[in-house]
Formats: sequence, structure tokens, C-alpha cells
Amino acid sequence: MGQMTNHADNERIGGFHAVIAALESRHAITRIYLASGRQDGRAEALVAAASARDVPIEQVSMAQLDGWLPDLRHQGCVAEIESARVYRESELPTLLASVAQPWVLALDQVQDPHNLGACLRSAAAAGVTAVIAPRKRAAGLTPTVRKVAAGAADRIPFVPVTNMARALERLKADGFWVAGLAGEASDSVYDADLPERLVWVAGGEANGLRELTARHCDLRLAIPMAGDMESLNVSVATGIALFETCRQRRLKTAG
Repeated sequence: MGQMTNHADNERIGGFHAVIAALESRHAITRIYLASGRQDGRAEALVAAASARDVPIEQVSMAQLDGWLPDLRHQGCVAEIESARVYRESELPTLLASVAQPWVLALDQVQDPHNLGACLRSAAAAGVTAVIAPRKRAAGLTPTVRKVAAGAADRIPFVPVTNMARALERLKADGFWVAGLAGEASDSVYDADLPERLVWVAGGEANGLRELTARHCDLRLAIPMAGDMESLNVSVATGIALFETCRQRRLKTAG
């Protein structure tokens, strides 16, 4: 009782929203652990959702949960699930060929797991085909990322790439246009006629779009802002760009 086995191909996620999202997305959940004494509405909803999926729930102490996920606000709820699949770079062409209107989000050295999780959530909601990011000097699919993504890590392919510039060049050779989010750009996201085969590139928290990456962009676009604001959080800027793309696509389809 209370001894949680974390197999090599499993991982832990925490927080009621993340665990319920995993249940609703039909993710393979081995077991759910709930802090002893929780009998509120959120706990009851979780128990009902887990029972509907025949997922066992075990009560353990809050101290045990803190030990399993010391850096995450798990709210007294932890689940052991199969690890989200991380796609190989060689699989990206097949992923893109499998949909009628493929598009990609490239995150260049986004290191904050909260930002990566928020970007994945926006990308999944917008219908992006895949998200690519460097293998090094960038956040990966950690429990924090999974919690913030609220199930999106299971819905959208995440593809680490060895070299971002080279990956962008391969996409361009396959007919994609690359648009970089750059606060200093003179052209607006809202004024650009965004191409159908599109890669959006957003830079990291520290320095934004790297010069090497920017050189591989066909378009550099800014989000207009009032006053003397210079930049937005990367996850906010990414969400704006993705849903502006969705808006333009709907208009073109309607026309």
C-alpha cells in the first residue's frame, strides 16, 4: 500500500486537471494516487472518471506524493501513466504527409517548462500538425510540461531535432514557408498573407529568435502592441500567431 512503482516506460503527472485530462484523452493510466482524506467535489469527480475507465485509485499520504513530485504542485493527486511518445526526427515527413493542410510550430530554445506546456496546449487547440524543438538547451516533456499542457502532450506530436536551422531548411525544401516571430520586425502578423504550408518559429525566453534561426525565415513578423511594450511572453505570442493563422485559413476556406 502506497509503494508506487515507476517503470522505465512510465512517468508521473500531478494535479487534478492534468490527471482528468489524461483520463478523458484515453491515455494509458496505470494507477491514480489520491491524498488521504480528500473528499471534496474535485476528488469525487476524479474517482468517478477513474471508475468509468476502470483505473484503480489508491489513497496515500500527502508526504508520499510530495516525495514523488517534489517540484510540482500536485494538489494531492498523482497518476502513473505511460510516457508520452516523443517522435523521431526521421518521422516528421510522414507525420506532415498524413494531413491535408500540414503546419508546424518550431520552438527555438524555449527552456521554461511552463512556456513549453502552454505552447503545446495552444498548438493542439489550433490544430498544428507537429511541434519541433532542439534536443539541447530546451525544455522536454517533463511532468510540469504535461501538467501545464493539460492533455495536449498526448494529442500533438512533439519532435526533438538535432539542428533547428537544418530542420527548417529541410521543411523549406519540402515546400513550407518559415515565419519567425520577431518583435523588431516591420511587418505585422495581421497584415501578412500567411501561406498554407507554414512553419511558425518562436524564440526562447532569454534572447528571442536567434540570428542563425532568423536567417532561415522567409518572413519575420511582429505582433503590434500599444505603448512602449517591447515583447510578449513566448507562449502568449505563439498563441496569437497560431490563431491568426486559423482565422486566415477559415476566411480562405469560406471564400
